[in-house]
Amino acid sequence: MDDVPPSPAELPPRLLADPAFVRALRERDFTTVFAMTHDAGISYNRIAEACALKSERVSQIARGTTAVTALVIVERIAGGLRIPGALLGLAAQPWEDTAALSTEPDHGDDPMKRRNLLRGALAAGLTAPALAALTAARTDVDQTLSPDAPQDLADLEAAAESYGYGYHGQQPTKVLADLVVDFAALRPLLTVPQPAPVRARLCRTAGQMAGMTAIVLHDVGSRKESRAWFATAARAATESGDDQLRAWALAREAMVPLNYGAPKAAADLAEQARRAAGTRPTAAATLAAAVAARAYALNHQSEQARAALAAADALMGRLPEGERSDTWLTYSEQKHHVHLSHALTTLGDTRRARESQQRALELSAPTSTMTRTLLTIDGAACSHHDGDSEEACRRTVAALTGLPDGYRTGLVHRRALDLYEAIPAQQHRELAVRELRDVLAA
Repeated sequence: MDDVPPSPAELPPRLLADPAFVRALRERDFTTVFAMTHDAGISYNRIAEACALKSERVSQIARGTTAVTALVIVERIAGGLRIPGALLGLAAQPWEDTAALSTEPDHGDDPMKRRNLLRGALAAGLTAPALAALTAARTDVDQTLSPDAPQDLADLEAAAESYGYGYHGQQPTKVLADLVVDFAALRPLLTVPQPAPVRARLCRTAGQMAGMTAIVLHDVGSRKESRAWFATAARAATESGDDQLRAWALAREAMVPLNYGAPKAAADLAEQARRAAGTRPTAAATLAAAVAARAYALNHQSEQARAALAAADALMGRLPEGERSDTWLTYSEQKHHVHLSHALTTLGDTRRARESQQRALELSAPTSTMTRTLLTIDGAACSHHDGDSEEACRRTVAALTGLPDGYRTGLVHRRALDLYEAIPAQQHRELAVRELRDVLAA
């Protein structure tokens, strides 16, 4: 535009046409962006001047020793190098001829801005504004799932598959923000008429993403929100016609009351999941049986618990290889032993429980922080069952204090609290028990 002054570091058109440069922009890989800009004849000093950054900061970014994460810096770089906003996931910049550059319809809020807003809100925890943002994203899609409701689907399906691999060492709230943004991207596709097979795929992807969002909310301790997202997942699964996805959503939902003190409700949901899954050896059927076993064990129904455990073992033995991968949407040997660990620990079968804990730890990635901690607490509970409550408390305190920030809440806190509450009141004055109490209170 005429009223915007020229930039001392405007990129040459050939660079903006280079596929490697464009890919780096879309990935916000500013190490590559600055290196290629420098190779095109623009000095780091000119980049610094144009982007209102210190020369030292520009050099650090170019060397890869520091990263650009703040949206305000991304916007400065876009303005300084005259990078079209669309290439960085931003709105059109003031200097762009938007009439000439716009090639896509406006679908509402910019996804990258929405992602950054969600991350910012969630960084402070599950506050009222953060929960309101989550609810808005869920209800936007939820309202389109009615039976009478009237691109890139493949990308969204690939995103759902990617999220299925879990946290990979990332903070749960970061994964939550990313998931919700991609989930919200389904809404424009669901609000227009689609061929029946395409709509079924859209609903299936919505069900997967809603269910995985619910899993993260469950893990960070937001039970009410988790249940609401599981309900959306079940609705989407029903509309997609995928009975196994619906059974999976019910079985995962059963883990909310299971882990937060309502085993009877958990058993009821798990049995609904078992009926929906049927008798074939599927990931959903195996998960439902394992969750039912845990619920019955917590409800002191040992006979039903052992029957469900036997059913889960039998299904696991017949489970097709394609459903044994280690994701949230499938059922791996590692996941099976995690469930067995909790069920057998609760039943007091400490020998078999320890065997499952050892096997699950062998199969768990080093980055599986939450799972490894829960297995450690199960092992501590076995020590309590075997009469050594002092050792149980010490192991649990060590596990909790060794966790990074953001992991000492929700499910981990609940499992440790269950152990503390299982220790007889007359032992609560002992030093190790008091240390566990203080860590839980903190």
